Amino acid sequence: MSRSRPPAIATAVAEALGADLVAMGSAGFKVASVVRGDADLYVHGGGQYEWDSAAPVAVARAAGLHTSRLDGTPLRYNQPDPYLPDLVVCRPEVADQLLATIGRVQRDVR
Repeated sequence: MSRSRPPAIATAVAEALGADLVAMGSAGFKVASVVRGDADLYVHGGGQYEWDSAAPVAVARAAGLHTSRLDGTPLRYNQPDPYLPDLVVCRPEVADQLLATIGRVQRDVR
């Protein structure tokens, strides 16, 4: 999760899953930690721009990881408005459980 702006959704999901939160720097570093296997997932709900996550998401996809929005819809890049409100990167075997957990806790943190 973000060191400077931790999103409430990350805290709520971690609590629901019994997961440990790890504060890190850039979106690229956070995604790389999942790619390397140092972290199981990256949940971001505080908004960012396409250029913050496009390359890291491409690397995650090439590594076979799940990437989506918080609601499970595909990430879309090269849009007229480059703002991306949320992001999920995780191992594919935990994607369904993670997205279901996000769905359950999301209404409580917005």
